[in-house]
Amino acid sequence: MNKHIRGGKRLAGATTLLIATGLISSCESTKSIGLVSMHQYDEAVAFAKQSQTDYFDLEAEHRQLQIDYDDLQAQMRDEGMRQLSVNLTESAYDKLSELERQLSEMNRPMKDVEKFKLSDGYLYMIQDRLLFESGKADLGVDGTKALMEISQEIAASPHGTIWVRGHTDSDPVKKPATLERFPHGNLQLSAARAVAVGALLVESKSIKSSSVRVMGFGPHEPMAANNTAENKRMNRRVEIYVSNPEG
Repeated sequence: MNKHIRGGKRLAGATTLLIATGLISSCESTKSIGLVSMHQYDEAVAFAKQSQTDYFDLEAEHRQLQIDYDDLQAQMRDEGMRQLSVNLTESAYDKLSELERQLSEMNRPMKDVEKFKLSDGYLYMIQDRLLFESGKADLGVDGTKALMEISQEIAASPHGTIWVRGHTDSDPVKKPATLERFPHGNLQLSAARAVAVGALLVESKSIKSSSVRVMGFGPHEPMAANNTAENKRMNRRVEIYVSNPEG
């Protein structure tokens, strides 16, 4: 009896030892797995932080490249306008004198659209009342129709560069709605109108965009003194000057 009891105690002790050993082993394994998981988590966090830093660096580089691109575009536009001014100045007086002579020989009021033959091309002079409402730069139905016809006529024959030039009279912009849209006054209004006309010529599919140049002169190149209603009407105009083809 005692023998069996002692044997049972030894067996129970061995079993207890095995269980304890298993628990310890299990704890060590869980601890090891936990350490691996924590290590992977730390690596993931570090990778995320580095990726975020790289993203912000790339974003800042992109912004700087965009700024450099915009600056370059502005320089190119400035250079183009400078060259344009030089080219226009060289022959501007001859063209204006020739045009003034033709106007003086008409002996009649100007039509809404007039076409003049010049030594190195031809010019359409379009009164603003046909194209735009007062103080606006949005083309109306009649103006759009007239410009579509002009674009087809230009495209029918070989030509060089097409200059679209916006002009106003000398009356300052006063209407609040017009000033809100064109805070820089007549100069900005004339440029916006020239852009609208030039864009329509291109959108007509008859004329290549590379052939069109637009400029706004405001009140600074009047055809007549701004001292009568008729003279002011003549000065409020858009000109489309079509140069002869090169060569």
